[in-house]
Amino acid sequence: MIGDIEVRFYINFIQEYLIDKGMLFFWASFINLLVTLMLLGLVILFLDRILRKIIIVTFKLFSEKTKTTLDDFLVQSKFPRYIAHIIPVYILKFSILYIVEGYPFLIEIFTIAVNVYAVILIVQIVRSFLRSTQKYLRTKEKYRDKPLESYTQVIMLFFWGIAAIFIVYQLTGKDIMSFATLGAASAVILLIFKDTILGFVASIQVSVNDIVRIGDWISYNKFGADGFVTDINLATVLVQNWDNTYTTIPTYSLISDSFQNWRGMQESGGRRIKRAVLIKQSSIKFLTDEKIEDYKKIQLVKSYIEHKQREVLKYNEKTAADKSVLINGRNQTNFGIFRKYVNAYLNENSAVNKELTLMVRQLEPTSKGIPLEIYCFTSDKRWENYEAIMADIFDHVIASVPYFDLEIFEEPTGKDLRSLAEKNVKY
Repeated sequence: MIGDIEVRFYINFIQEYLIDKGMLFFWASFINLLVTLMLLGLVILFLDRILRKIIIVTFKLFSEKTKTTLDDFLVQSKFPRYIAHIIPVYILKFSILYIVEGYPFLIEIFTIAVNVYAVILIVQIVRSFLRSTQKYLRTKEKYRDKPLESYTQVIMLFFWGIAAIFIVYQLTGKDIMSFATLGAASAVILLIFKDTILGFVASIQVSVNDIVRIGDWISYNKFGADGFVTDINLATVLVQNWDNTYTTIPTYSLISDSFQNWRGMQESGGRRIKRAVLIKQSSIKFLTDEKIEDYKKIQLVKSYIEHKQREVLKYNEKTAADKSVLINGRNQTNFGIFRKYVNAYLNENSAVNKELTLMVRQLEPTSKGIPLEIYCFTSDKRWENYEAIMADIFDHVIASVPYFDLEIFEEPTGKDLRSLAEKNVKY
């Protein structure tokens, strides 16, 4: 084993050789230092590359033989490469002391530089490991929709904070808290990391309360977001909108403002339809016997009309209603039968989920008519299919209105007004 004397002999070999040749000690020592540092740098660089290739190749071979994907992610995040730097740094840290032994100020500079680099290297290794773990957990169904990015960033902030303290101590020789009082330091930290702290608290609440998951469809009008959540980290939530644009939302806004999460719909048995057609009130009428016979030809409501008509006749006979005036006693209306027809049509429609709420209801009359609202759920929750199903339903409903002698309200157009004006001129 080579001792200290032999090491110093090899380090100072050039210096002794130049002095023997008659060169001044200062210049001989200076040239010896430069050459030795260059040679050390080349050796460390060569060693670093050799070790890096060996470790990376070994790690890849190992990862290919294992079933777990964690080691694959470690390779992708350059974890073996960072590990390969440890040995050269360790060698550099101790060999540099021999080379610059006679230069105290250089010893201090190189020691500080190596220590700072070592601290940064450790943080890089931790970050690489955390990123690999995060990607690995993403492959698990249990963690696929969890905000793992937020937790990773919190841990990295902690490590960077410790690293900053060590670096400041190495550069100044003083503890970081000696620069200010604890209160002043806290104020500065709160000012600089306000959004980070808010995001950290929000991330915990979002995760614990299960407010938002990755993959949820959310609508957030304040930020113009309407689409799927693709990422949740410490500061922002990334939403891919339906037009393939992206919107970033501050994480703390999810707990401070109101937004719409469509997860309940996605996990339920259907997607809701809640839309109405406006029926002109003047088109609603009592039905005569002749009209009732005509409506019986509509198969979906034939049994209902017959059953209802028996109830009406029985009541009118019991009360001796004077049916010479149609309003007397009980009567069926075209609007009532139409409402039952729409309900029967929805119950016959295979695209409508019958296990969820299904009703056709009359809303409060307005100046534009009486809204007849369809409230039901489609079995298919996919957006494009949902829109197609809803369109088919209302196409049929709107086309059915005239068969019941009803009219849909529609505001007059310019053409309608011109036609009315021409008629008035003729008369």
